Amino acid sequence: MLAAVRSAAVLGVDAFDVTVEVDCTRGLPHWTVVGLPASSVKESRERVSAALGNAGIDLPQRRVTINLAPADVAKTGTAFDLPIAIAVLIAFEIIEAESARDVLFLGELGLDGSVRPVRGVLSVARRIAQATPHVTLVLPPGNVGEAGLVRGVRLCAPASIVELVQWMRGGRLPVATTSCTAGPARPGDDFADVVGQQSAKRALEIAAAGGHNVLMIGPPGAGKTMLARRLSSILPALTEQEALEVTSIHSVAGTLSGATGVFERPFRAPHHSVSTAGLVGGGGIPRPGEVSLAHHGVLFLDELLEFPRHTLESLRQPLEDGRVTIARAASAISYPARFTLVAAMNGCPCGYAGSATRACACSEAEIRQYRARLSGPLMDRIDLHLHVAAIPVRGLGVRPQGEHSADIRARVERAREQQRRRFAGTVVSCNAEAGGRTLVAELSADARSLLDDAGESLGLSARAYHRVAKVARTIADLADLADDASVTVAHVAEALRYRPVSAG
Repeated sequence: MLAAVRSAAVLGVDAFDVTVEVDCTRGLPHWTVVGLPASSVKESRERVSAALGNAGIDLPQRRVTINLAPADVAKTGTAFDLPIAIAVLIAFEIIEAESARDVLFLGELGLDGSVRPVRGVLSVARRIAQATPHVTLVLPPGNVGEAGLVRGVRLCAPASIVELVQWMRGGRLPVATTSCTAGPARPGDDFADVVGQQSAKRALEIAAAGGHNVLMIGPPGAGKTMLARRLSSILPALTEQEALEVTSIHSVAGTLSGATGVFERPFRAPHHSVSTAGLVGGGGIPRPGEVSLAHHGVLFLDELLEFPRHTLESLRQPLEDGRVTIARAASAISYPARFTLVAAMNGCPCGYAGSATRACACSEAEIRQYRARLSGPLMDRIDLHLHVAAIPVRGLGVRPQGEHSADIRARVERAREQQRRRFAGTVVSCNAEAGGRTLVAELSADARSLLDDAGESLGLSARAYHRVAKVARTIADLADLADDASVTVAHVAEALRYRPVSAG
């Protein structure tokens, strides 16, 4: 008998429909899986047959052919175990085909028949909600939390294949209760704990308000890492749509834990030994890299110049486009990667170039060679360049008197709200993502004249010119000006302070 049930697979972070077809005929007992299955999918025949046997379901000795359609798209992962098992049971007339009508199955089977969690369930739930809301999603209990983030999808979560068969024979699939919690909160770092560093705090506030990239340069122990880790405390909360996007990426990457969603902006800080595939994504079976796991959050690269140059150069496309595309012979997969880059580096190999407390031991040639590891095009994509000086030792014992992160965050959220109104109806969510020419038009005549003069004297590229205009617009937003108010000379002058003198 021929049977077919619905399932789904994930390509990148988007799901697509898969039909699992099973045909059982007379012949030598053998199970064959076709439809471009990866090794993990081919092994499902062993898991499914053992799970059904251990569940007390004896199958006749037949030749079984399993097809995963569309057959010209590669299938990976273990999520096809459950749909294959159900299709086999229908083909052997152990359960009725009508019981699988308008039902989509996902799940890995243990040898004891238990249903185990799989990756990418949230992407499948989002597709069901958009295209076929009448379909019931049968999934592992461990994935109910993330799938429950999508409204309007009916979920059923059997603990084992035996339980599911009993429900289908009874003609009733009970609705699973959903409960998705936030992951463990990060430690409560606060800007109020930082002694001094007022200019660095101001730059990070601008970065948070407009989504701008930041490079901090300074001697060891000046507080660059401490400041970067506190940036998360002043970022605005994720919107519902952003939380779904971020959780989908982490679901595909397999970094979710149980019924845990991602409700805080990600903060990713890979070690400088990370590979290019680890940073931007890739591998034999492409997976999201750190740039995608930092989507709508912060990617912090400490000791920037210790990263291999070719690895850093791979950041160019995601910084410009907000996406990263991984091309393979069979297909090309795109992952979202719209993040705020925060990088920290020393000024020279010994670290003390420009330090007021310790002499630098490096020659001019060594310093030039060291800084040449960071290319001009990559520097051009960083909006805010700032020097972080070390705090005098005697000042470290002074009780901090700075603003709390909550106060700074309130200003950032007001600025972001202005930007949401400004870019309503577009895919742009903050100034850093906007077209440069659009924001240049908002400069007053005097401000544009200043930017033109500075562009010529500093040798700004077209990209750098527009990025200065974006930063100036963000500074104006923090000043709580009206949405249609022109950007003034003072705003452009402050934005120009964050451009390096020796580069555009």
